[in-house]
Amino acid sequence: MGTPGEGLGRCSHALIRGVPESLASGEGAAAGLPALDLAKAQREHGVLGGKLRQRLGLQLVELPPEESLPLGPLLGDTAVIQGDTALITRPWSPARRPEVDGVRKALQDLGLRIVEMGDENATLDGTDVLFTGREFFVGLSKWTNHRGAEIVADTFRDFAVSTVPVTSSSHLRGLCGMGGPRTVVAGSSEAAQKAVRDRQLEHRGTGTINIVFRGFTKFSAAAAASAAKSLQSCQTLCDPIEGSPPGSPVPGILQAMAVLTDHPYASLTLPDDAAADCLFLRPGQPGLPPFLLHRGGGDLPNSQEALQKLSDVTLVPVSCSELEKAGAGLSSLCLVLSTRPHN
Repeated sequence: MGTPGEGLGRCSHALIRGVPESLASGEGAAAGLPALDLAKAQREHGVLGGKLRQRLGLQLVELPPEESLPLGPLLGDTAVIQGDTALITRPWSPARRPEVDGVRKALQDLGLRIVEMGDENATLDGTDVLFTGREFFVGLSKWTNHRGAEIVADTFRDFAVSTVPVTSSSHLRGLCGMGGPRTVVAGSSEAAQKAVRDRQLEHRGTGTINIVFRGFTKFSAAAAASAAKSLQSCQTLCDPIEGSPPGSPVPGILQAMAVLTDHPYASLTLPDDAAADCLFLRPGQPGLPPFLLHRGGGDLPNSQEALQKLSDVTLVPVSCSELEKAGAGLSSLCLVLSTRPHN
């Protein structure tokens, strides 16, 4: 079985999709996207691909840009991958649903088992899903609903799947990520703070937890009372590790996760929410520590000192400040997977 969480970040391949001209053209504007510098966005994307291939040693699969898919580069929204299984998502926006076709084929060609979302009532964006190595957290957001979370739980039955309300304009991965197998990093925004207030009200008001799934099993009222007690008893996740900004509050996202998890995690609070959108990666190169792909100082200078406290990883900074104007976070710009057997 190995140590819980040791499979987090294991990868051999990365999948990206090129930036089309339509991202900055009239077609992008028609989709509600702000004006952006196409050449700069393409440079950022090219540097990201170079870091994945050369710095991390991954086999890079690059899908060509498609002018009919201005948001095609945000392919992290199109699939949830764990082990040899890829759940093809059903994006909230109907205009984005054709994006999954090329991703599905590429993942099939890489030998993954494909699971489809056949329920027309379900919506799911991949960047609303955080895998910790031990369990899944699914953000209930503008883009992802309860039925989408249920399908995640039904697909990955070996793992607990819990939901966290996301009340801001961000996806869950835009508020928190994994800085290591036992470390959650999160931003410090008011939206993150509101998450814990909503979560506590739901426990107290209903007496049941109807948003925590193990397969399709929902907790009873007795389990709800036990989970509510864990808000006081599960302290590890809520205790900031050294490096969090002095006096900074623990984000509500972390407190909400502490209510729901049976596993201990350390936490690191970052000044910028977007800095928490990072990727912990273990390409398996002999003798090398794991990597943390993250937004660099040119994008988010205030968070760099705190990130340096993650001493067990090699930091690999990248920029996506121009792509961010189209709604891209770092985790939305690539899919990582492993075609090697896990020991």
